[in-house]
Amino acid sequence: MRLAAADLGERAGNLCGVTSNVPDSPPSVARVPSERTFHGDTVTDEYAWLADKDNPDTIAYLEAENAFTERSTTHLAGLRETVFGEIKARTQETDLTVPVRKGEWWYYTRTEEGKQYGIHCRVPARPGETDPPAEGQAGEQVLLDGNELAAGQEFFQLGAFDVSPDGNWLAFSTDFSGDERFTLKVKDLRSGEVLADEVTDTGYGSAWSLDASALFYITVDDAWRPYRVWRHTVGRPAAEDVKVFEEPDERFFVGVELTRSQKFILIDAHSKITSEVRAIPADAPASEPILIAPHRQGVEYSVEHHGHRFLILHNLGAEDFALSYTSADAPGDWVDLIPEQAGIRLESVDSFQRHVVISLRKDGLTGLRVIADGSTEAYDMEFPEPLHSVGLTSSPEYDTSTVRISYTSMITPESVYDVDLITRQMTLRKQQPVLGGYDPAGYEQFREWAIADDGTKVPISIVALKGTPRDGSAPVLLYGYGSYEYSIDPYFSIARLSLLDRGVVYAIAHIRGGGEMGRRWYEDGKMLAKKNTFTDFVACADALVKKSWTSADRLVARGGSAGGLLMGAVANLAPEAFAGIVAQVPFVDPLTTILDPSLPLTVTEWEEWGNPLESADVYAYMKSYSPYENVRPVRYPRILAMSGLNDTRVLYTEPTKWVARLRAVAPEGSYLLKTEMGAGHGGPSGRYDAWKEEAFMTAWTLDVLGRS
Repeated sequence: MRLAAADLGERAGNLCGVTSNVPDSPPSVARVPSERTFHGDTVTDEYAWLADKDNPDTIAYLEAENAFTERSTTHLAGLRETVFGEIKARTQETDLTVPVRKGEWWYYTRTEEGKQYGIHCRVPARPGETDPPAEGQAGEQVLLDGNELAAGQEFFQLGAFDVSPDGNWLAFSTDFSGDERFTLKVKDLRSGEVLADEVTDTGYGSAWSLDASALFYITVDDAWRPYRVWRHTVGRPAAEDVKVFEEPDERFFVGVELTRSQKFILIDAHSKITSEVRAIPADAPASEPILIAPHRQGVEYSVEHHGHRFLILHNLGAEDFALSYTSADAPGDWVDLIPEQAGIRLESVDSFQRHVVISLRKDGLTGLRVIADGSTEAYDMEFPEPLHSVGLTSSPEYDTSTVRISYTSMITPESVYDVDLITRQMTLRKQQPVLGGYDPAGYEQFREWAIADDGTKVPISIVALKGTPRDGSAPVLLYGYGSYEYSIDPYFSIARLSLLDRGVVYAIAHIRGGGEMGRRWYEDGKMLAKKNTFTDFVACADALVKKSWTSADRLVARGGSAGGLLMGAVANLAPEAFAGIVAQVPFVDPLTTILDPSLPLTVTEWEEWGNPLESADVYAYMKSYSPYENVRPVRYPRILAMSGLNDTRVLYTEPTKWVARLRAVAPEGSYLLKTEMGAGHGGPSGRYDAWKEEAFMTAWTLDVLGRS
């Protein structure tokens, strides 16, 4: 018989047993049997009562776990402080992003030493000014100071930050708990007044009408699904807002944005595999949305306005996507512009008045392709390093021939360039400062390949100190994700230097389920092919040993969220392959979550994992790899699980139950659980707090690897 979480909490009473008198022993936890039956299979979940967040015993247990973790890592306190100090010392704390031109203003964010959050500012643009102004230009206006907004709060993050086309209004939204339900407000940038017309329970995203009289925003349902678009008249009570669109299908998320051309407001409804877009003329915000193309199951498309047409990036008959267009005046049939090309995944399209820039992926690396308006010829931007990541960054102006890109590699700090699309000249505007004498020549990056069980070649990106021995003696941290077609591309990290400079090699496993090698790479790592993600990661670990980078007792794995599912799965699959595992906000109880459509995000996830409620095959397959369901009495590597009490993407319950079951079934192992009691999925929100959390995980990793 299945029991509701609240019932379990009441039955548990004071059974959490957190009064351990042995300082070095973990807290005990009550085992309250709860049965569930699906497709004739009955499963007992003895820790289901921990899902009751309002039960004082649940909170007491989490606090006891935190205390145990603190006691267990007391010997690392000095190392944590050292690593935190290294991150801080290498970071230019008082800094400024490269200003971005939008209308008559240059916008930027700056940070100040000792302050947790960014300060969002602008300065007026001088007539004819095309180059970003120097720091300290007169006339700075502070739009939002995150430090002032966060005063007295344990957590703070911005959702929307959207300046109106005329530059007079700012729409912004705030979250003070980490649950990603935002309160939307409007600020008059001329007077500095924040208007009284605020809206609660909003999601990410907003869009202004051309004349800034109307603001479009999104609200979320009880399952945290963005599903309604509203039109708000500035200065009027939110109770008068007009519902513009509602998506009743629980598989679909809704988004809203103003096109770069400022001609249309786009409403996008999309599931994991299907999408549908509507357009509203930005100069007629009360108009009914125009459907660009009705949804067809399995067809994904996105829309970008360009002159007389809508550009449509889609997968209709094109697994790695093609680019077409239709009339902006009367959307209808799609006309081919760029057909699908074998081995090249088209990921997004950005239009400017005289150019189109396509973000793509080829041979596991990102790239940018430029097409001049009226031309069928294209060129790809060229970059110097064989391993790199590049992407279009903030380029809000439509009438321009210059775009801004971000470039990085495993050894090159993030570099911001302005690119002239006509002359192809790249102008470096800023490279992320790394204080303390960082020299990229002291490091090397490599691409290795693992061979999966089915013969698939899986790429691995590696960075290490120059001259690192290849005799199996080097310690390695192997990172992985492998879900949602999300790619973990080669990138630079200041915090990572604390590992590299102690001789630790850092590697990224580009496993199936991600998007590194195109759409097929994703398809072969989801639904009933999900286990490829896990076996690919183990193959990467084995390859690092076989290629003499390391040995199993010198290898730590790390992943977060769906990558935390990966961590739990490989712990069960090949515990002997790793010395330690760091699992951040890990999705380690996926079967329980995906079986419960009342939980946030569950229904939308069925197209990623399958629906175990309807399919016995999906149920059996998920049960066969679910980390929580498959804990067994073996010697596990040392495990550190990180969680957030207010996380709505991966509930804190999952790592909490997982650690409890690991201790019960395999008691010889070392398992630590650390729960941020005032944060959500992304962990602590302030930069110094985030550095401290990173230092905590780094120190634990170094301890496992014997480099503390």
